[in-house]
Amino acid sequence: MALGRGLGELLGEVEIAYDNNTGNRELNLHELDVNVIKSNPYQPRKVFDKDKLEELRDSIIQHGLLQPIVVTKDGDSYTLIAGERRLKASKLAGIENIKASILNVEDNKLRELALIENIQRDDLNVIELACSYASLINEYKVTHEELAKIVSKSRSVITNTLRLLTLSVYTQEMLGSSKITTGHAKLLIGLEDKQQENIVNTIIEQNLSVRETEEFVKDIKSLANQDVKSDIKKTTTPINLEPLQSLINSLNDEKLSITTGKDYLKIKLTSNLDVEKLVDLFTK
Repeated sequence: MALGRGLGELLGEVEIAYDNNTGNRELNLHELDVNVIKSNPYQPRKVFDKDKLEELRDSIIQHGLLQPIVVTKDGDSYTLIAGERRLKASKLAGIENIKASILNVEDNKLRELALIENIQRDDLNVIELACSYASLINEYKVTHEELAKIVSKSRSVITNTLRLLTLSVYTQEMLGSSKITTGHAKLLIGLEDKQQENIVNTIIEQNLSVRETEEFVKDIKSLANQDVKSDIKKTTTPINLEPLQSLINSLNDEKLSITTGKDYLKIKLTSNLDVEKLVDLFTK
């Protein structure tokens, strides 16, 4: 599917639905029973802030629902495309019927509409956003540059957001629930899962800033490097040169040098005579 045609058409359908919501096509607005509206199974948004939902509930009770939700017909029920927070808050408010704009959309477009609607309206946390970007890239086989143009972001923003998906599941959960920030999370990319968990817990418990976390991560990496060097030294057994001492003493080369390693012995000679003497000794 071509980028301009595929995503462009979907964006157009979302805009039409929003036109309906603002009253440009009021004939398409309906009062629907909240119990016949199902969540979109492809909804990328997974986390809903309880306090914000309660604030929206109070606003709906006081002022009513200012913006209708967007749904599509599905047999005797409806599938939600846009407005899950509004639907949840309305249910919390005890409202039985809700204003909805009904959008005609094919089943295979439900996921894309949910992804794009959320991206365009900044309703996702950064991990959900990263998953949405990844889904659109996989679905439409587009590059980071092409997707950036469609969603009006820079290519670097797309790339850096997608890199967050390389973090451990635990780190992603803490980032998605705003326990840590994106700035914190970027510093943990590339670390082992257990290291990430320990650092994340420290960030939360000690309320570390991004700068403090950066220094903390540097210290951990430095200690890890020292441990590796120490392990190498421990596994390297010094070579005993005493049995070769008589051989060394018999050589006259003043520039003779001996280098040893974990599994080798290197003797460097500059005198041809000493080289011949050494060869004779080893071939006897």
